[in-house]
Amino acid sequence: MKTVVSISLGPSELDYDLETEFLGQKLRTIRVGTDGSVERAEAMIKEWEPKADVIGLGMVQDHYQVGTRTIVHEDTKRLQEAVESVPVTTGSTLRSILQDWAVRHAQLELEHCFNNAKVLFLDGQANYRPARVFSEYTDNLFFADPVQQLGVPKLLTSLHQLELYSTGTGPIRNYKLSGTLARLPGTRDLNRYVVKKAAQNADVVAARYNELMDFGLEELGGKTVLTSSISDQRLKELGDRGVNVVIDYTPRVFDETVGINMVEAMILAALERSPGEVTHDDFLEIITNEADRMEPRILYPAGYKRISRFAFVIHPLSQQYFRNAKPLDVVANYAPASFMNTVEKVMAYSPPFVYSRVTGIKSPTGAEAEGWLITVGGTPKEIMAHSPEFTYRRLLAAARLAKRLGAQIMGLGAFTKVVGDAGLTVSKRSPLPITTGNSYSASGALWAAHEALKKLGLVEIGENNKAKAKAMVVGATGSIGAVCARLLAKAVDEVYIVARESARLLALKESILKETPGAKIHVTSNPNKHLREMDMIVTSTSGAGKRILDIMEVKPGCVITDVARPLDIPPEDVAKRPDVLVIESGEIELPGDVKMKNIGLPPKVAYACLAETIVLALEGRYETFTVGREIEWEKVREIYKLGLKHGMKLASISGVNGVYTEEDFDRVRTLAMEKRGIKPKANKSQSGGKTGKKKTAAAS
Repeated sequence: MKTVVSISLGPSELDYDLETEFLGQKLRTIRVGTDGSVERAEAMIKEWEPKADVIGLGMVQDHYQVGTRTIVHEDTKRLQEAVESVPVTTGSTLRSILQDWAVRHAQLELEHCFNNAKVLFLDGQANYRPARVFSEYTDNLFFADPVQQLGVPKLLTSLHQLELYSTGTGPIRNYKLSGTLARLPGTRDLNRYVVKKAAQNADVVAARYNELMDFGLEELGGKTVLTSSISDQRLKELGDRGVNVVIDYTPRVFDETVGINMVEAMILAALERSPGEVTHDDFLEIITNEADRMEPRILYPAGYKRISRFAFVIHPLSQQYFRNAKPLDVVANYAPASFMNTVEKVMAYSPPFVYSRVTGIKSPTGAEAEGWLITVGGTPKEIMAHSPEFTYRRLLAAARLAKRLGAQIMGLGAFTKVVGDAGLTVSKRSPLPITTGNSYSASGALWAAHEALKKLGLVEIGENNKAKAKAMVVGATGSIGAVCARLLAKAVDEVYIVARESARLLALKESILKETPGAKIHVTSNPNKHLREMDMIVTSTSGAGKRILDIMEVKPGCVITDVARPLDIPPEDVAKRPDVLVIESGEIELPGDVKMKNIGLPPKVAYACLAETIVLALEGRYETFTVGREIEWEKVREIYKLGLKHGMKLASISGVNGVYTEEDFDRVRTLAMEKRGIKPKANKSQSGGKTGKKKTAAAS
């Protein structure tokens, strides 16, 4: 039986003496901790070398290759030279393989969790190889080497900076000046603050276990950590500090948790070779043959949980936003119109900023999402007054901000999703995947309209859930309008599609009939021509506030879904027809205990385009999903199903004055029946219900 001894600078309380079988041989494995004493480690080497076949060195620094520079650690070299007659290893070769593999393995298993993640390395030089792998998935790399080694309160922010640092600080390490600044009065507290703040802002922390113990719940809560040699007890301690996922690149070759130096020493003993005689092919063969025991481990201290990150762009819909936004509200409420016009123009040039952090979104599947609402300052009036390139530049600046924050996908809201080519140019130039949310906007619009029809009860719904009604889509050749027309062809008896472009209108009708043979599709360029017959109307024109139809001609009890931004149906027109239900698209109730600033909707409720971004994040679909003016209705159906999977619900249906109550539906129904000459049904409230809070914030 061969004997493998690991002399570790770690704590002696973790020592063990075990027998195991590995690579077809019986081995005795012994760990001897020296509690950080290099002198004691030398003494233990002298004591155990005559009894060992291979010696491993644990909790020592490897000699690192950073860029073109090799960093030799004197204490490690000293201990290696103390071993004279048997092979000795720090586990560096196996560690380099397993560190790289662990990152790639987790990226695959955790569904691209490292895409644009913010990764903090407490020792970038020791983790140079995995850092290179991380750089394939994200540019947000941070290295604490200057803080930890020199006492300089400054993080490195790229691999190139790390390589320059390693080259430039060589003489300092050679003359053992490391940490001199850290010993100056007050510097230690500042450095601890810098490192802890960096950990709080990170998504992933790469560090040794003992380094992680310097952090608490505030720094590690919800984080993924890349580390090694995690026992059950250590896993529990990390869980108590709020760690979400632990990626342990040390294989668990038997029940006891051992260091990589011990695993490599066991390989050398079993093969009866020195470190220089074992090739990478030998390691690959062993790892492949012992896959169950050698694979990196992904551990969940509190059960499986994946957290995705998104960003969403909003903008003010009018000057009213500035009257409610701090610090402009103090001046804006008393300023003359000319001053507010100037403010509106100036704000269009303002850089993007974070309006709100969004947290607490949790899917029934266990997936979670968090993100940021990013504001660009242009109102629809200012956006339309400039060239599309003007808005593109601001959206790309928002995308760069989102990337720095760690978002993995970004959505466009309100006018930002329809300006120019509806996201195509932005998606090509953005550092992040982009979606306009128009697929879910179309789905939500029809969802809300269908629910409203059922609530009013003025239209018969067949057994197949198809309404015996007539519906009109105004702006049918637009992105959302075309999809609404396709879906309505399957949901109601007759559909009237309205647009200015006659040729595109005819082409749309032809396309719908191919998808839904037998559908009754009518085309017209004048929406007012058939208003009196319509039970449902969808408006989606991007008409910049122009009056689209004559609401006085609308049939009593008609359900109008206004998905345009700005609205096609102004509030003053809505007020003229209390017997008509006007819906401002279909908003979505988000799953979980959602926390975000007011966006003009009830708590936990989001606009459908924002909900699409969140659904894609929850699903781990970090891809450009909906861009351009032509929306695939298959994607509308797909995002609807994904929304249901992740617990999205149709929120309370809202109008221009807020959320419609049951009393509001009763009132509209009663007034509509009176105008139609139908006797109201008994036991239905005819009192006017109160509506929810009026929308004033930036919206989508």
